[in-house]
Amino acid sequence: MKQERLSWDEYYMRITHLVAERSTCLRRKVGAVAVKDKRILATGYNGAPAGLGHCLETGCLRELMNIPSGQRHELCRGLHAEQNIIIQAAVHGVSITASSIYCTTQPCLICTKMLINCKVENIFFAQGYPDELAQEMLVEAGINFRILPYESE
Repeated sequence: MKQERLSWDEYYMRITHLVAERSTCLRRKVGAVAVKDKRILATGYNGAPAGLGHCLETGCLRELMNIPSGQRHELCRGLHAEQNIIIQAAVHGVSITASSIYCTTQPCLICTKMLINCKVENIFFAQGYPDELAQEMLVEAGINFRILPYESE
């Protein structure tokens, strides 16, 4: 009996969800993977900077202030998964130019602008995010993006 093989998109999207399990965010676990030539270049998940207290320990200021999703990112202790990909790639001397980014959630405007400047070619995400300007900027930059539905086992 012939067993179906995962497509590359399904493979990388499953990995993003595994990476998200490392998240220490109280509101949303997000994972991301940078891929080029079928090789993973870097991974990232959302959480506090290395060596600092995690939101699991300190609590969430945005939650306490009842700030809606997609607003006032500057009040968050954490870095976004996409920001951590960029940082990890930079720290280890790995270029993510012309890569594809797989994310559990559509990148916010801040991450979108950073990924545009990194010259990524594609951004795939499993769920949307309330940020129309981010999508408008991706279109303007000519970056391919789309939702890749994710079904957990």
